[in-house]
Amino acid sequence: MTTRLCADADEAVAGIEDGSTVLVGGFGMAGMPVGLIDALIRQGATDLTVVSNNAGNGDTGLAALLAKGRVRKVVCSFPRQADSYVFDELYRAGRIELEVVPQGSLAERIRAAGAGIGAFYCPTGAGTLLAEGKETRVIDGRTYVLEYPIKGDVALIGAHRADRMGNLVYRRTARNFGPVMATAATTVIAQVREIVDTGAIDPETVVTPSIYVDRVVRETQEAAV
Repeated sequence: MTTRLCADADEAVAGIEDGSTVLVGGFGMAGMPVGLIDALIRQGATDLTVVSNNAGNGDTGLAALLAKGRVRKVVCSFPRQADSYVFDELYRAGRIELEVVPQGSLAERIRAAGAGIGAFYCPTGAGTLLAEGKETRVIDGRTYVLEYPIKGDVALIGAHRADRMGNLVYRRTARNFGPVMATAATTVIAQVREIVDTGAIDPETVVTPSIYVDRVVRETQEAAV
């Protein structure tokens, strides 16, 4: 067994280095591994590049990490929402960088990293500011933009259940970016609601196989996804 079952979230995030690129699962708060993010705040890594669907909600989870000044750059699809005031203030003050990536392109760039694809052409963003400075090609009369993979040093993902080998299943919409992020990072850390014995999960329902998962931690009911 290569997956390590951690006693707590602090053990799970130990060793994340300054300057790391961290892939953070979740669509809003659905599937966001809040317990791991809180532990990362305590751990102290800084100068991070965070790749996530959005730039944080309210003042918890990813927003709390941004508020601590630990993030140098955010790569996301939805930087502005009704409750994204932490990111808004940092960005307007020039204290954080932003790269906006359309949601489908974000998912595919992460998937490409996990699949070993060097680059791909995508029509999304062609002819807009998002394509400035990027290579384009006309294929069958349509303009496509060359996009490159997004690989993480670390992925923090939330799942519903793991077995003791590290196989993961998700709950409904919490299964969003976690599965692709698990393939695209050097170290994958999963926060789960429960850990069951190996064999208790039907192999046909496993979404993320244990080969992709390095560390698993069971969170409290309040912090679980």
